[in-house]
Amino acid sequence: MNQLSFQLGIPLYLLGIALVWSLIWKALALWKSARMNQPIWFITLLIINTLGIFEILYIFLFSEIKLNNRKKSNPRKK
Repeated sequence: MNQLSFQLGIPLYLLGIALVWSLIWKALALWKSARMNQPIWFITLLIINTLGIFEILYIFLFSEIKLNNRKKSNPRKK
């Protein structure tokens, strides 16, 4: 890890902070998607790594969107 930080020119402690930051948001987003029974979001969040940006958007924006329930009766259908 130290060699990677040297090659990138980024201090080791900043890589550690970024790792912890990302893991915390990923865990929260995965937990929320699992609790809301959203397997597509769970898989997407598990695969995509964006240092927490995508996870934060999911938690505060995408998970709050409620889609219309298509099981409601259709007025044209008798």
